Amino acid sequence: MNTPFDPKEPKRPGILASLRSSFLTGLVVVAPVGLTIWLIWTVVGWIDGVVLPLVPDNWQPDRLVQNLFGLPLEEQYSFAGIGVVIFLVFTIIIGWMAKGLIGRSMIKFAESLVERTPVVRSIYSGIKQISETVFAQSERSFEKACLIEYPRRGIWAIGFISTTAKGEVADRTGNGGDMVSIFVPTTPNPTSGFLLFFPKNDVIELDMSIEDAAKLVISAGLVYPNSKDPTQPD
Repeated sequence: MNTPFDPKEPKRPGILASLRSSFLTGLVVVAPVGLTIWLIWTVVGWIDGVVLPLVPDNWQPDRLVQNLFGLPLEEQYSFAGIGVVIFLVFTIIIGWMAKGLIGRSMIKFAESLVERTPVVRSIYSGIKQISETVFAQSERSFEKACLIEYPRRGIWAIGFISTTAKGEVADRTGNGGDMVSIFVPTTPNPTSGFLLFFPKNDVIELDMSIEDAAKLVISAGLVYPNSKDPTQPD
């Protein structure tokens, strides 16, 4: 499992990686739509299950269609696994299309229509957030390791620079300068910690790599990087 502490090694993705990326992108697009339709269809089916038994047999929808068009109710056949294959292929195609300009424009237009539909927009937005959280891939990692004075002046802690603070966080600090978001990990488990916002001038960037800084945190200060070459630990 990749974490923000993993080294950045740009590699050209292979065919399987590209298919996996397209499949996950397709899930982000398909899952909210499919789950929204499924939920609405389930509610409609539940209502039908309550109402239709009260309707006389001669007035049942399937009987009306059969009598109107003279079509016999033919036996249906199902093949296990065909639906899964169709779903995988369809999702990969949707994900590939969603990466293009035309696909993004169509998705944006469709979402704008959903946003105008009461009830459906609430269901769709909730499911979309869950899908993006579960399936969306994130290629971002920490930018650099740093030193900050935390929890008070005179006490230093190792942190990891995430990004420059934006939006309301940057506007309401009233600092007048750039603010950066710093992740301060705990020892010996660096995956938990605190998100802090510091003025950029108060942050000391380190030459050591993200991996070496993480080793320093995990080892509780027992493993230091090489002082002559920060990229090579002792």
